[in-house]
Amino acid sequence: MLKKILVAALPIFVLLAIPFFLRPASGAPSDAPAEKLVIISAHNESIKYEYDRAFRQYYRDRFGRDIELDFRSPGGTSDIVKYIADRYEAEFRHFFESDPANGEWTPEIAKRFAEPGVENDPTAPETVRKARKLFLSSDVGIGIDLMAGGGTFDMQRHAKRGFAVDGGAQKRHPEYFADDVIPRSFGGDELYDKDGRYYGIVLSTFGICYNADRIAELADPAPPKRWADLAAPRFYNTIALADPSKSGSANKCFEILIQQCMADSGSPDKGWEEGLNLIKRIFGNARNLTDSAGKIPRDVAAGNAAAGMAIDTYGFTEQEWNELQFGGTPHFFYVPPEGGTAVSADPVQMLRGAPNRKAAEAFIDFLLSIEGQKLHAFKTGTPGGPARHALRRPPIRRDLYAPEYREYRSDPDYNPYESGASFVYRPELTGPYYGLLRILIRAIALDPQPELQRAWKAIINAGGPEKVPQAMRAFNRLPFPYSEIADANRALRRDAVEVAAVIRSWSESARLNYLEAERLAKEGK
Repeated sequence: MLKKILVAALPIFVLLAIPFFLRPASGAPSDAPAEKLVIISAHNESIKYEYDRAFRQYYRDRFGRDIELDFRSPGGTSDIVKYIADRYEAEFRHFFESDPANGEWTPEIAKRFAEPGVENDPTAPETVRKARKLFLSSDVGIGIDLMAGGGTFDMQRHAKRGFAVDGGAQKRHPEYFADDVIPRSFGGDELYDKDGRYYGIVLSTFGICYNADRIAELADPAPPKRWADLAAPRFYNTIALADPSKSGSANKCFEILIQQCMADSGSPDKGWEEGLNLIKRIFGNARNLTDSAGKIPRDVAAGNAAAGMAIDTYGFTEQEWNELQFGGTPHFFYVPPEGGTAVSADPVQMLRGAPNRKAAEAFIDFLLSIEGQKLHAFKTGTPGGPARHALRRPPIRRDLYAPEYREYRSDPDYNPYESGASFVYRPELTGPYYGLLRILIRAIALDPQPELQRAWKAIINAGGPEKVPQAMRAFNRLPFPYSEIADANRALRRDAVEVAAVIRSWSESARLNYLEAERLAKEGK
């Protein structure tokens, strides 16, 4: 009888035992739903692919779970910054109005709840100060964990506004932040926030890319070597540029150009004037204008432009592809500009109210680890390197430039800690006016670009700037000198109608100056 019962029950025991025998071993991936990490970024698809592939493996190895990376890309850095600000305003308003004890949501609260320091400003209305304190003590989020890439300026601004919070990496890995691993600052730029609200992951420098075949077609076939070369009359209608109001990288490049002029002239006032007028002439030479700095090397390599400004990683990547495609006769080249270039960090930051905080912390740790740094710098197929795309991004960690890693790095002879040392960025000169610079360049070079280019063409046709000094004086007029930059910056903090009027006045005055310059050039004056 017992035997019959056991035989009859055997199928049930087997059925119940199957999940036990098939359950994953400790540390192996479970069949639970994958965790999620939401990242907003203007990174290209190659970077996103390698991040996704490598971090999934890293997360599975360490936590025994799968994770899904959800990249959001509403546009360039400027678009992302605006999107984040708009979302925080909407979400905080919803949070604020959910409790009647907070009182009425007002336009002034909407305008100032993210204003740095307003919570301690005795001249600010009490309702604004209370709203600001409420926001800073809250866990209001926008459904996004991390912002990746875009430069330190915008991430510093997010930190001050309260949109970013401590990612905790200094507490978890203090050994990463020794001076011989990740220094606090370099070349005048902060590489990470002392309060952990952003961390530099890779270093970026800016240089010149050019197409040798297109250069050979010019009357003067010498390759460009300095920023000023891109403004030479011989490059009329041949330069590829990115809109600095949409591309944070492009705006940073123009800021560096101005700082280099300040350093060369020995005067911030003179360097400001020379730098902006150099930028105007470069825009006068523009053939292509894109919304992303990453598109410039592709335009140049394709022959759509003769030269342009490029971030090192995009320039080196395009040069490598060009060498593979054309063998011993490449036509695309990337060169650091003579006179030096500034080094800046490309960071990651955790956003307030991150819905997947533990996963976000793990991602930050991964990017700062030896494994994550190898992913950025190593050749494809090397131990720890990328699988499909060589990212060619100079690592932030100094120890990755050690001799034992040299054979694996995509660019073994390139070390921004050395190549960028000749130029020291002085953040006090232009850093507070980075946002102003975006708007100003658009107002004096992009909005009136048809008039600018006609004036520049007329000056070239007249024999060049030296032949028509009156025309060049008109062409070189600026809305304000460097000595008035603080006042101009304050003018952009008024209400939207007043700000629009200020920007419109800058554009209109520039347009009239170019019309006058064109007339004088045609008269030979």
